[in-house]
Amino acid sequence: MPSTDQADRFQRLTVQAAGRTWTLERPADLESLWQSLDEDDPEAEEHIPYWVELWPATLALCDWLARQDLAGRTCLDLGCGLGLSALVASGLGARVVGMDYERDALYFAARNARLNAVPQPLWLCMDWNRPGFAPRSFDHIWGGDIFYEQRFFEPLERLLLHSLAPGGRVWLGDPERTVSQAVWPRFARRGWRVANRGQVVVPFEGARMTVNVWELSRPDVT
Repeated sequence: MPSTDQADRFQRLTVQAAGRTWTLERPADLESLWQSLDEDDPEAEEHIPYWVELWPATLALCDWLARQDLAGRTCLDLGCGLGLSALVASGLGARVVGMDYERDALYFAARNARLNAVPQPLWLCMDWNRPGFAPRSFDHIWGGDIFYEQRFFEPLERLLLHSLAPGGRVWLGDPERTVSQAVWPRFARRGWRVANRGQVVVPFEGARMTVNVWELSRPDVT
């Protein structure tokens, strides 16, 4: 975990999202994070530091969240990374749990909450394959670009079925990856209501990426 007295190891980003300017910190030496992975470790793939990037799907979700009534709602940010969408919701009055598999991500998420003077979400290190939430805990659950591998569908659907409160909504930002194209009809076949709530074009690394915001709900959960 980075030391707070080594400011030269941090990189600051200025981001426009949900109608305001945010300051986010992350490790300055991103290349070293990738090089530190042990190629001989069978679990190395699970620790690829995707969390250091601010993905377009997260920015699209932030703008969507800013249009919702989240005050007093209990919410879960799946794969919160640097924490931006959790901070947006917390600033809107939601009670937020920011969940990530990587402890370093949560370190920076908590630091970013302090930098932006918003109420500190509950940061939780947890594997979505083995969630520890009480049944029907969350009014809203969201995640940005989390279906980048097909093997994630089953554990994530189990988590959603277990954790979503009656009448709750799931919001997922998806940048039209080939691997996720089959996700939405698959949810529909399993009894979910699936709605595309719109597209957002987000600048990213000198290009522009189209992100869809999908909404899931369960008509049989009341």
